[in-house]
Amino acid sequence: MCEREYCFISKVCPECRKIKNFMNCYSRERVLEIIENVLSRDIDKQENKIKVEIKKEIEKKEYNLRTKKLKAKTDIDQVD
Repeated sequence: MCEREYCFISKVCPECRKIKNFMNCYSRERVLEIIENVLSRDIDKQENKIKVEIKKEIEKKEYNLRTKKLKAKTDIDQVD
């Protein structure tokens, strides 16, 4: 799935394809980090950790969006 090794004949199931797509979006390292941080816990704690990881990603994206909006507003104010 990481495409570091060549494989001439292969077929990937839909679930593995989904994991590969996550790796393409978030990086192989980030997907492995999340898997290790979440799945190495008890089942009860896995649910909580999933929520925490999702919240972190959402907060990071919201922060980036706010930063871009503020920068765009600052650029517009400077033009005026």
